[in-house]
Amino acid sequence: MPIDQPPTPDVPWFGTRALARALQAEVAALQAQCEEQKEHLRQLGGLTLLELDARRRDLEAALRNQQAQLEQERARANAEAQGLLEQLQALRATIVTTEETALLQEAGVFQYRHPLTDAVAYEQALAGIDLRVKEMTKKDGGAVLATTNWTVNGSLTEGRAMVRDFSKLLLRAFNAEADNLVRGLKPYKLTGAIERLDKVATTIERLGKTMAIRISLDYLTLRRRELEMTADFLQKQAEEKEAERVERERLREERKVQQEIERERARLEKERQHYENALQALLKKGDDAAAERLQAQLADVDRAIADVDYRAANIRAGYVYVISNIGSFGERMVKVGLTRRLDPQDRIRELSDASVPFNFDTHALFFSKDAVGIEQALHTRLAGARVNIVNRRREFFKASPVEVKAHLAELAGELLEFQEVPEALEYRQCLTHAAKATA
Repeated sequence: MPIDQPPTPDVPWFGTRALARALQAEVAALQAQCEEQKEHLRQLGGLTLLELDARRRDLEAALRNQQAQLEQERARANAEAQGLLEQLQALRATIVTTEETALLQEAGVFQYRHPLTDAVAYEQALAGIDLRVKEMTKKDGGAVLATTNWTVNGSLTEGRAMVRDFSKLLLRAFNAEADNLVRGLKPYKLTGAIERLDKVATTIERLGKTMAIRISLDYLTLRRRELEMTADFLQKQAEEKEAERVERERLREERKVQQEIERERARLEKERQHYENALQALLKKGDDAAAERLQAQLADVDRAIADVDYRAANIRAGYVYVISNIGSFGERMVKVGLTRRLDPQDRIRELSDASVPFNFDTHALFFSKDAVGIEQALHTRLAGARVNIVNRRREFFKASPVEVKAHLAELAGELLEFQEVPEALEYRQCLTHAAKATA
């Protein structure tokens, strides 16, 4: 609005000029203040909006570059970590394999270095090695080698005497270590024993370096072979002892079976004699009806005697049993075996002796004229579930009774009786007492 315009009704005309001057002064003050602020920002390193925008774009570009570098470094780190993880897994696999091999060797899986027929053959071979060791440890036997031009005080003779004495001392130390390794050897520790013997030979060569004293390769090889043959001998001896133990157990079981059969036959013969005497008495009295009933009972006794004679003659006849002991071995563990006992429960009661905390429960008892064949067929079908793969006399399998029932039904036909759920009376009573105690 022009200054000389007539005033409005609300503002007097004489006040507009003063108001304009006041506003102009305020604008000038604000402009001066803005200039001061700009100068202050320049002094502090501040930037203009355009400069700030350019600076922001530069910073964003630098940030993107750093992020790209970080992604590359992260990718390289992940690749390196993956490689290290794979190496760690490979090392762990190697350690596990080594431990499993040692455990298997300790349990009886042993790789023979020099397979022979029996322990006697190994004893003879070891005797030959012992004789060869004695020959090589004699003077100039070739067990230890050394220099021949060593001198002492300018004397070659004294030098040879010193070398000879020092050689004897080191050879004695080597033989002492070798003998200790042989005496304390376990078949599964063979590799470690051979490594120990090699280290001793290396140490002797280092100690006798100035005189070129060392254990000869032929003698070292001979003592290595002694360790190998000893390990083979110990393993073969253990296997033969186990075989003898198994055979003694089999013969003991056969004697029990034979004694049971003989006792049962004697009992039946005695019972048959009583029936014969009673039958003769009834016939003399003329009691034909009673004699006929007694004749039928006598026929039953004769059939029982025939069955006993058949069991005695047919060694493949017997009972195939399936038993479990969930209190001792868990729910998925069964024992599948056979017995030729006349009362198969006698064998199961023997298995439930003090060596296990609870009694075995019977799931199936199946009589067969070829119980041996059925048992072997069951073991073949359950081979993948066998618990002890080393000692096959241990007839335990990781399987449920229902799984065994299916195989037994296919092999033996219709099963008259099969208990799928074990009673496990004492075990379940223990669980009940434990639950009450913690309640």
